[in-house]
Amino acid sequence: MIAEGRVKLGEEVIEAPSTVLTSLKGVTVDGKPVKEAEATRLFVFHKPSGLITAERDPAGRPTIYAALRNALPPGTGRVMPVGRLDFNTEGLLLLTNDGEFKRQLELPATGVPRTYRARAFGAVTQADLEGLIEGIEIDGIRYGKIDANMERSSGRNRWIEMTLTEGKNREVRRVLEHLGLEVSRLIRTAYGPFQLLDLPKGAAIEVDSKALERFRKTLPDAKA
Repeated sequence: MIAEGRVKLGEEVIEAPSTVLTSLKGVTVDGKPVKEAEATRLFVFHKPSGLITAERDPAGRPTIYAALRNALPPGTGRVMPVGRLDFNTEGLLLLTNDGEFKRQLELPATGVPRTYRARAFGAVTQADLEGLIEGIEIDGIRYGKIDANMERSSGRNRWIEMTLTEGKNREVRRVLEHLGLEVSRLIRTAYGPFQLLDLPKGAAIEVDSKALERFRKTLPDAKA
């Protein structure tokens, strides 16, 4: 935009990207004033199963944004999902208006833990699950440390809780299927310190600004 001469400070066209601004006062693009960046906002959304984590789906399946129209406060503006939950996966999905913050949370190097509860059918032992703490390689893909524990079982049905930090595509399902289990339900219950608790399906709540700031200070980049 600068190269095209579209950015001005007052009546003067800005020609150098290295121009230092003390504020955005008087800055325009195509004659329109540039607004100050909005404060970072973070929402916890209980994604139901059967929704795509995308703005639109070529196949016409419903997306999270249809549900968010009623879940978010009026005038919230555009928010982006932090990572994704598969079509058939439900539970906690974080949403933010800050693209840089979103990318920071998604990076495996940031190490934000995600916790899931999986209902699965098949035979597995606690020892099998504890072996995942060292990570595992499946079909040439290396999955890092996973803290997995058997919650309860009835016959060959069992609930398993898993906490991981990488969040690779379909990671929980692939790891459990590799152990010979058939996953029938998958719920994300926590992302970092934020928990699903009893938030109803399809509902969203905003994280308090003070809690958000405390969380941001714990992230690696915040300490640097």
